[in-house]
Amino acid sequence: MNRFCVALILVLTTSMASAGEEDEMLGFIIDDTISHIGHDFYYSFSERLRATSPMDFNLVVRERPSARWGSLVTVEYQQRLVYRRFLPPNTVELKDEAYNAADEVRGQIVQRKLEALLQDTTDLERDEL
Repeated sequence: MNRFCVALILVLTTSMASAGEEDEMLGFIIDDTISHIGHDFYYSFSERLRATSPMDFNLVVRERPSARWGSLVTVEYQQRLVYRRFLPPNTVELKDEAYNAADEVRGQIVQRKLEALLQDTTDLERDEL
């Protein structure tokens, strides 16, 4: 069984290394949260995104807890910050906050995709801009 797993991992890594940008795996929301509040935010946030939009993008939800201010929660899309908010430690309406964050992030992703489509790249490629 272990040999099969190792062989499968090797096949996947070699096939992914040779794949281009168009073969990128999409639909992941990475949980990089630490505290209970962060995990609850991530769960509600990902639940809302998966229920309301097709997941043709990847996101990373990060958390930096603070004893004084609560938790700083950020969401990154293509290694750029699209959402940032402090969640107090006694957050009662965390689910509503996560749903609002998911709607806001989805709107920003749509806006960035439209900007990328309308960007003039006749002289330079997108990665050179």
